[in-house]
Amino acid sequence: MMNNDFAQHINRRTFLGRGAAGLGLVALNSLINPRLLAAAQAVNMRSKGVVSPLDFPPKAKRVIFLYQAGGPSHLETFDYKPKLAETNGTPMPESMTKGQQIAQLQGQKLVCFGPTHEFKRFGQSGQMLCDLFPHMGSIIDETCIIRSMWTEQINHDPAHTFMNTGSIITGRPSMGSWVLYGLGAEADNLPGFVVLVSQGKGGQMQPIAARQWSAGILPSKFQGVKFNSVGDAVLYIKSPAGVSKDMQLDSIQAINALNKLEITALRDPEIQTRIAQYEMAFKMQASVPSLLDMSNEPAHVLELYGAKPGDGSFASNCLLARRLAERGVRFIQLYHRDWDHHNDVKNNVVYKAEEVDKPTAALITDLKQRGMLDDTLVIWGGEFGRTPMSQGGSGRDHHIKGFSFMLAGGGVKKGLAYGATDDLGYAAVENPVGVHDFHATMLYLLGIDASKLAVKYQGLDVRLTGPQGGNVVRDIMA
Repeated sequence: MMNNDFAQHINRRTFLGRGAAGLGLVALNSLINPRLLAAAQAVNMRSKGVVSPLDFPPKAKRVIFLYQAGGPSHLETFDYKPKLAETNGTPMPESMTKGQQIAQLQGQKLVCFGPTHEFKRFGQSGQMLCDLFPHMGSIIDETCIIRSMWTEQINHDPAHTFMNTGSIITGRPSMGSWVLYGLGAEADNLPGFVVLVSQGKGGQMQPIAARQWSAGILPSKFQGVKFNSVGDAVLYIKSPAGVSKDMQLDSIQAINALNKLEITALRDPEIQTRIAQYEMAFKMQASVPSLLDMSNEPAHVLELYGAKPGDGSFASNCLLARRLAERGVRFIQLYHRDWDHHNDVKNNVVYKAEEVDKPTAALITDLKQRGMLDDTLVIWGGEFGRTPMSQGGSGRDHHIKGFSFMLAGGGVKKGLAYGATDDLGYAAVENPVGVHDFHATMLYLLGIDASKLAVKYQGLDVRLTGPQGGNVVRDIMA
């Protein structure tokens, strides 16, 4: 009777299956697209991404995305609309809204709702900002305000998914995962993609799903790692009682030795991920406590941010973002919730301004003082904006036709206002920038051609910028 193991190894289907998954097919595919070979190698490397050499001279090395979840109103932040103020309480022109996608105002009378706070000029560039944001106004000459953003999805979850992955299909890689996959990691003792979440008061607590920082169809080693804002940043970061560092190292080495045997048999890239993550978890036991130890931060720096380390606030997360950037983390994403102001936008935006104005300005100032702003791309914005029509008399509904982003550092022009919405703030009419355009521009600043950064999945090329791609917005680049 033939040995079952031997029979399995000489089985024709087994041979063809394993042969097809081997180096021969990788080499063949590399003739079609050389990056496929690099992609296979990237599974085994932490420091080097698949885009090597880079497609363009990079202007930025890392990204800090201050994601304002829920949809901040451009009409109470960056987009001054005196005409909307003049028409407050009058019917919204039907020529603008007829046949347009609306979230919760379907079938209702659409009434113009003027800005609820005053705007004033800031900086030498004279940019108009809501006067609730004086700290951000103080650094406005370091920034570029894009006032002509637009998106395709009008409800929170699909809009988050589209903004983060360039697709509404669940299971696509997030932008942080694409960046880490393309560029690789600089740090070898921290994840290359870290996520922090905070919330304040006011608005509605829309959930933020973990799939927003998923690696999707990429190997899971490229997914974002969420750090807790309160308590232990990473669960089980401390060793159990009676377990020494040497004991843990012995265990990890033994487990990874078994995993390496499994790789030989199965050639599954997820096993490589498992090995890398065991090693990373061991290194993080030393790196994370020192990362969170704020005792070496001067009092004036804590005051600059308005941070009380360990309180889980946006301010403390901004300070932590700077420390992560210093330590080589490639993509840092801060989600700050409660921007969903369907009611009482006037008072709710006051709460949010108190929470984000000072720390946002502090982060940009701190990075500049440390010589890091030039190669760090800082982004401030949410998944969409808010309607220039009132909801319930005091709030604003979701809005996709026009909203604003603020960018700083990373090769972006300083003191620039780019694009515009119409006089009522309804639609982007001058230099509109779609989500795919934004993604393509971000990747370009990092030295990556978005059209080439792709992986094959179910016979198709999957990209952050979707099948149609996006246009790089070169006019905002220094």
